[in-house]
Amino acid sequence: MQSLSPQQPSVTVRTFTQRFSSTPLGARLARHLTATQLHTWGIPYRTALSDTATLIVAELAANAVTHGRVPGRDFELRLSHAPENHLHIEVSDTRAERRPPARGEAPAASPLDDSGRGLLLVDALADRWEVVDRVSRGVALPGKTVRAELNLRPPA
Repeated sequence: MQSLSPQQPSVTVRTFTQRFSSTPLGARLARHLTATQLHTWGIPYRTALSDTATLIVAELAANAVTHGRVPGRDFELRLSHAPENHLHIEVSDTRAERRPPARGEAPAASPLDDSGRGLLLVDALADRWEVVDRVSRGVALPGKTVRAELNLRPPA
């Protein structure tokens, strides 16, 4: 008789994907819709997780609008939530040649600089983050994606 391994409980992964205009209004809308979507998924407004995720989206969307903007092209937000496991955030833009430095490679921002702290903030808030080539359904597209992940499970 064949031995069966115990089945792993299935994990439901919820996703939300939306494109926004590469404008300050689009970045602001991405932030607001993130908080709304998380609330719909059972992560209430103004909780630590909601505020952290919304802040990460705000920084990544602002970067996409400021540094990744190509006139006439949108940026995309993708949220993936596996309850009690992780929350995955992706922001993609269409400008491939303006990649942010990899994690740990960002130069220190001067206190007088007007910008340069967004990814330092993402680095401090996210459990992991990276910059990858933009791909959709296995097809390479122009641009890049910045991914950030928040663990929802306490460390073992």
